[in-house]
Amino acid sequence: ATLVCGGERYVEGECASGYFVRPTIFDNCSRDMDIVREEVFGPVVAIQTFTSEAEAIAMANDTPYGLAGAVFTTDGARALRVVKEIRAGVTWINCYNPTFNEAPWGGYKMSGYGRDLGVNGLLEYQQVKQVNINLQPGPVGWYTR
Repeated sequence: ATLVCGGERYVEGECASGYFVRPTIFDNCSRDMDIVREEVFGPVVAIQTFTSEAEAIAMANDTPYGLAGAVFTTDGARALRVVKEIRAGVTWINCYNPTFNEAPWGGYKMSGYGRDLGVNGLLEYQQVKQVNINLQPGPVGWYTR
């Protein structure tokens, strides 16, 4: 990878004693690099190129993670087609990061199971139990044979 900009600690003002990184861009990245394969939580971009829609989808899904992804294009049909194929819990089209508390949030694969927010998030706090009661004396169903 080629460091285009950033990569240094940000130590100004309130950030002086923290562990902050300036916005960072890496170019010439390949699919086997950690910077591409791992979930990087920070202002970091790893740039890769592709030659077809199928290759872009394969690259997006070639990771054990699947928290979020985005598609930037002027072709609306292509955008919908591609986000349908990306295995990530949250996807954006022509933007990145806006979320809505009414909608469920969560990842695929090693990025997590279950959902936060929305009705699906509330379901995470419930436990389902099956209770079967025989109110008739004696065995029931196939036990009677």
